[in-house]
Amino acid sequence: MPWRTPQQALGWQRPERAALLMNGLADCRLDGDALVWDCTTGSSAERSAQLQGFLQNCQAQGLLPGWRHEAFAFWFDGCTEPLMEQPPLLAVERAGFRFLGLMSHAVHINGFTPEGALWCGRRSARKATDPGMLDNVTAGGLPAGESPLGCARRELWEEAGLHWPDEGQVHSAGWVRTRRAEPEGWHDESLLVLNLTLQATQVPHNQDGEVQEFLCLTAPEVLQRLQAGEFTRDAATSLAQGLAL
Repeated sequence: MPWRTPQQALGWQRPERAALLMNGLADCRLDGDALVWDCTTGSSAERSAQLQGFLQNCQAQGLLPGWRHEAFAFWFDGCTEPLMEQPPLLAVERAGFRFLGLMSHAVHINGFTPEGALWCGRRSARKATDPGMLDNVTAGGLPAGESPLGCARRELWEEAGLHWPDEGQVHSAGWVRTRRAEPEGWHDESLLVLNLTLQATQVPHNQDGEVQEFLCLTAPEVLQRLQAGEFTRDAATSLAQGLAL
């Protein structure tokens, strides 16, 4: 069912989660077929604290796995690019975004060789989401308060051990939104896709333990693995967006 404030949409909720919100979040009620949270009179910090408290209670009850101790920001439903110049409507634990059906942001980098092969990272088996699946050379959710390009620079080093490239090596492919149901809830994310052409001497090496290996795949190999479902859905979406240029 839709979840909203009196003025704007927030996300989507399963009926059992709607019941949790009505019981555990002040000023959250059922209005017809929608769940309405009357939270717009307070500040961003007050809303965030109230919702974060609800999520912490859910985690304590074993209802919210994968806690990351990192906040994502939400401005409004359909906010393609984060509005860094203004405070978000709220910012709470990133594991709560799927749980609550809120829209988040992420950065994905397609890493190409000069010959057109693709560097792909295999996600660590310890990752909270999509463990062991193939991903872009770098991919990461956007933490609250960090700019998209700042996130891209940090993730490129942490996940692939690569410094930000020289001018002309990286090009923006724009933003693409991906939405789907997942076991954790409703996944809704706007992805900034960047195409990076690596020099022959630039080989990715993971730094933070979140990638277990890197594969350099030719176009036919990428297609075969895509068809076999080995890539995360967001990585496949980012690759399609990058190749559409």
